[in-house]
Amino acid sequence: MQRYTTTAIALHWLIAVLIVGAFTLGLVMTDIPGLTPTKLRYYSWHKWAGVSVMLLAVLRLLWRLRHRPPALPASMPAWQRGAAHGLHHLLYVFIFAVPLSGYFYSLAAGVPVVWFGLVKLPVFIAKDPALAATLKGVHYWLNMAMAALVALHVLAALKHAVVDRDGTLRRMLPGRST
Repeated sequence: MQRYTTTAIALHWLIAVLIVGAFTLGLVMTDIPGLTPTKLRYYSWHKWAGVSVMLLAVLRLLWRLRHRPPALPASMPAWQRGAAHGLHHLLYVFIFAVPLSGYFYSLAAGVPVVWFGLVKLPVFIAKDPALAATLKGVHYWLNMAMAALVALHVLAALKHAVVDRDGTLRRMLPGRST
């Protein structure tokens, strides 16, 4: 069975780690009462991770458009192949939608996004408290939906590794050969 390219594997795992980190930071920072230096630092890190996810997702999508992924096992039922393709497409949508919703939420709240404290991202919308309140909810629910999709993705990968033993997971593991 073919493996994904080294570039595809690296982008997959970098994005995965950043998404888990940003999601975890999001849960932690919103539970900190008041406006503390720690909370502000976590918000900055959360935004930096989100912008990084977005940039890496663009690279990953460009890579994917030029490099065909390995075929799924022939032994996999057609409905599972369809579900896998559908889930991957949804994950791509959410990998873009979540950071974008957070970015526009920050802008609507009147808080600029400065990547790593060095690169100020463009301001496309003016401060708008009503829009900020809406985008806050949108960002939250997109995150929850993406968390559910990621959990489903992980469970499917584990099912293929433990139950089916069909090599599907090994194709995306770094430093491993099939």
